[in-house]
Amino acid sequence: MDYFKHKTALVGKRARIGKKTRIWAFTNIQDGAYIGACCNIADHCFIEKGVVVGNHVTVKNGVSIFEGVTFEDDVFCGTNVVFINDRRPRSHRKDPWTLEKTLVKKGATIGSNATILCGITIGAYAFIGAGSVVTKDVPDYAMVVGNPAKGAGFVCQCGRPLKQGIVCSCGLCYRRWKKGLMLNG
Repeated sequence: MDYFKHKTALVGKRARIGKKTRIWAFTNIQDGAYIGACCNIADHCFIEKGVVVGNHVTVKNGVSIFEGVTFEDDVFCGTNVVFINDRRPRSHRKDPWTLEKTLVKKGATIGSNATILCGITIGAYAFIGAGSVVTKDVPDYAMVVGNPAKGAGFVCQCGRPLKQGIVCSCGLCYRRWKKGLMLNG
């Protein structure tokens, strides 16, 4: 085994776990889940079959990630984030269920206690404020907050808000692109 698994964690035999990943107490990773290298999956997480988690991802305590959710590399997912994969859940469903996929792109941050509805894309390096309810796509580098989440500006790859134009104090420069920003150069 090339990864760390706490003695109380459950990892399915057919789950794929990358090298140097750490899986902490009372976490359950089902068969068919894929977790990349150098990830940190904190206590009391649930990762369902069909979930894909890229490399260098942090998932904090109490997060449930259901089938249809994909995290690209370098994503940060705060404590108690909720992902929804069914817009019309019923325990007594008789009609066919439609899985709606959710993509969280490279470097995005999702604040604690956020709720992410299914069928959306959270853009690269986007920032979801704590407690926000995300109901639609979030552009690259956008910051969204509230219920429902609404645009509150843009953030740099380093995480700082871009308050003055599109140049960050860290030195990175951006240009406007479609509804969001992209790194210039």
